[in-house]
Amino acid sequence: MFKFNGTVFMPSVLTLIGIPGLESVQFWIGIPFCAMYIIALLGNSLLLVIIKSESSLHEPMYLFLAMLGATDMVISTCILPKMLGIFWFHLPEIYFDVCLFQMWLIHTFQGIESGILLAMALDRYVAICDPLRHATIFTHELITQIGVGVTLRAALLAVPCLILIKSRLKYYRTTVVSHSYCEHMAIVKLAAEDIRINKIYGLFVAFSILGFDIIFITLSYIRIFISVFSLPQKEARLKAFNTCIAHICVFLEFYLLGFFSFFIHRFGFHIPPYIHILLSNIYLLVPPLLNPIVYGVKTKQIRNQVYKIFHSKFAS
Repeated sequence: MFKFNGTVFMPSVLTLIGIPGLESVQFWIGIPFCAMYIIALLGNSLLLVIIKSESSLHEPMYLFLAMLGATDMVISTCILPKMLGIFWFHLPEIYFDVCLFQMWLIHTFQGIESGILLAMALDRYVAICDPLRHATIFTHELITQIGVGVTLRAALLAVPCLILIKSRLKYYRTTVVSHSYCEHMAIVKLAAEDIRINKIYGLFVAFSILGFDIIFITLSYIRIFISVFSLPQKEARLKAFNTCIAHICVFLEFYLLGFFSFFIHRFGFHIPPYIHILLSNIYLLVPPLLNPIVYGVKTKQIRNQVYKIFHSKFAS
């Protein structure tokens, strides 16, 4: 590590301090975070096992749900082990390249999750508004293509963030990252050089993925609501609406937390830093925790399979 005029030239190691301002209580904050992580892993693993083992659940809605569960487990695993290393074992150092890789993984899988939520909204739109064509449109081949497409979109759009940091930012004011994981803007703000291009590209990626997806998800649900409320029978309306409740909950939870955290990190200059960091952590940890619970409670088929698994174990 070479220092020049008070700056650090291309540091090899960064230091993650965790949650600035709450260092004295980070040990205790790690306990509920660890519990959330364990519950998220167990819940999503159970969801994947149920969907894989039950042939009646090999339908588009549940296959997308399996993709969502796998994505949630990757996101939480990307940040929690290192975060607990900081909170519990005082291991804040991370290699610069490893930090960039963690950043790429986090932002890639956030983009994948957004794409899966869009695919789920389109699936519900076709199932409710054009049910006779649903099976012919959402084939297993199309579902595979959607999975590959949302993965490539997120991964390729996140790559320039790494390139712009490695190629443009050589000098850093400090190697101490005021965050509990490697977030794009948290790293960029360390630089002692012009970071406008990095900021602009970060905004472009956020709006080209999250902005695009949220617009089409909203349009899909507007069309769904119009179709549902035009049904003549109250029972039919309730049944159609009930199939969308779980997805609406997950959609609101993901995007509201995401945009709130995103804008506060960039424009909330008067908000204490620990609020930024806590919101960022909650944004990445809460959806993996809640998604299997929401779908388990609101989806009858999954609820029945969970009951069968635990009933057979207790009966034996």
